[in-house]
Amino acid sequence: MRWLHLILLCIVQVSLVACGSPQRGLLRVVAPATETDQISVIAATTRAPVDDPDILYGGDRGQSVSFSRIVVSVPRKRNAGTLPLPRRSPGDPRKNFVATAISPIDRHEISSAFRAEGPRKRRAFVFVHGYSTTFDQAVFRFAQLVHDTDARAVPVLFSWPSRGQFFDYKRDFDNASYSRTDLANLLEAAIDSPFIDEVIVMAHSMGAWLAVEALRQVALKRQGISSKISSLILASPDLDIGVFRRQVEDIGASRPDITIFVAPNDRALQLSRFISRGGTRLGGIDPTEETYRSALSDLAGVTVLDLSALSSGDRINHALYATTPEAVRLIGDRLLQGQVVTDANASRTTAIDTLGSAATFLVAAPILILDRAANAP
Repeated sequence: MRWLHLILLCIVQVSLVACGSPQRGLLRVVAPATETDQISVIAATTRAPVDDPDILYGGDRGQSVSFSRIVVSVPRKRNAGTLPLPRRSPGDPRKNFVATAISPIDRHEISSAFRAEGPRKRRAFVFVHGYSTTFDQAVFRFAQLVHDTDARAVPVLFSWPSRGQFFDYKRDFDNASYSRTDLANLLEAAIDSPFIDEVIVMAHSMGAWLAVEALRQVALKRQGISSKISSLILASPDLDIGVFRRQVEDIGASRPDITIFVAPNDRALQLSRFISRGGTRLGGIDPTEETYRSALSDLAGVTVLDLSALSSGDRINHALYATTPEAVRLIGDRLLQGQVVTDANASRTTAIDTLGSAATFLVAAPILILDRAANAP
């Protein structure tokens, strides 16, 4: 009965979102306006191109990887964590996220495309989206995250062929699997680029499995991960815990710092558990339970942060990393700056205050639970 209630809740939630959400195909280029900021994103995708310029890439597999540069206009009069999209195309850049320029990048020029002006730009921020995400949704969500975190990095989106449909879970997983070599090749291009000194990888939901698998592939090919890849951030990872352990073990000891955002009240991951007929997904664990603490405690360099105390007004709780200002600030102020949240620096004046008094931190290797009370004098 509980599972039936969960399924009905998710279906109703998705239906409500679909009824009130923008139409698909929002990439029609419009002229930039005043009172906006421009975010230039490098997009790499294994999606098949379509003839509609408002869509660019659909939900089917492409024959090869396509690269483009997309400039997204961000309205300044909005709160961090919000993503105002137009109800129809074209949008109003004063009110909505819109594209103001799109140009192809030759696949042989991708290494030099990482070049950016300024000494603080020698960092690549690679983002892998999750399940049920269209190409335009991925572009705008990533642009919002880059803007709100003040990433100070070259933004690189990797978009795999998600159908963008709630009930296409199995097909989405197959398409994510189809794309892992292409993501691995993109990460290798970033590693080898003379214009990049550091690579930070962030992945959401089903994209987390893809990101960790691609890093595993790079590690096996190169006998380890380059120190250039300094950090891996997994937001609400739709990933089996045992599979994650094996992937991390295969990557080896020389691996990036790994930060995992979890929320036991993530209803999308609860439904994923039902669909996959498996155990609790990594992003849905309760870090206070000994079972999960034991499962992760010996993985050095893994930090788990519980975001379940945060709220963005979305009952699904699957995108807290991007929709709550507190999490966005933590990503921008700490994780994208190469800092690791540990028991040594998660004090009441830093990360604990950032996430609020009810938030819980689980720090693996060794495992500790930190909260305001635990740090009180």
